[in-house]
Amino acid sequence: MLTTLLAFLMIQSKQRALLDKPLPICGQVADFTLTNQNGRAVSLADLHGHPWVADIIFTTCAGPCPKMTLQMKDLQRALPVSSQAKLVSLTTYPAFDTPPVLKAYAEGFGADPGRWIFLTGTKTEIARLATGSLKLAATEKKVEDREAPEDLFIHSTYFVIVDKWARLRGVFETTGDGVDPQKVRAKILAAVGQLESEP
Repeated sequence: MLTTLLAFLMIQSKQRALLDKPLPICGQVADFTLTNQNGRAVSLADLHGHPWVADIIFTTCAGPCPKMTLQMKDLQRALPVSSQAKLVSLTTYPAFDTPPVLKAYAEGFGADPGRWIFLTGTKTEIARLATGSLKLAATEKKVEDREAPEDLFIHSTYFVIVDKWARLRGVFETTGDGVDPQKVRAKILAAVGQLESEP
């Protein structure tokens, strides 16, 4: 968790003057194969040639996940029709978040399955992508630390952006004091536009 936080802070410091110059290259996303909300295998190759924005959530979350998912929905709505960008939501609770559960959740938020992918798999597979490549942390809470039955995980509340060549290029905080969701969305849209225009 500490390593992931340090990586996040390092990436964030690199993008202070973001968008008036090229986004930094912060790492390479390793190959993966997970399962989407339609029960279909999705690999890194399926995202090749597309910039993509990712987050980590779980469907029973009563904390930040619904807000994050609404922010992703707003991003989906704001992306130009011509944009090739994809949206990717990983679950941190694969034991519950099966493809049918993710599909119902996605439909509840109006997710376009051609644009917005919800992914599940084994804990190890998800951790390899989320923590290993995307620097998205998720830790299961001890039973005694849970404030409610659905209070299962502590996890990252930021969105990350990956370029067409599977390189991590930016991190955007979505919640917390002083965070304006509209400004965050505008920065992400600008970053997506920049990545789409790269040769």
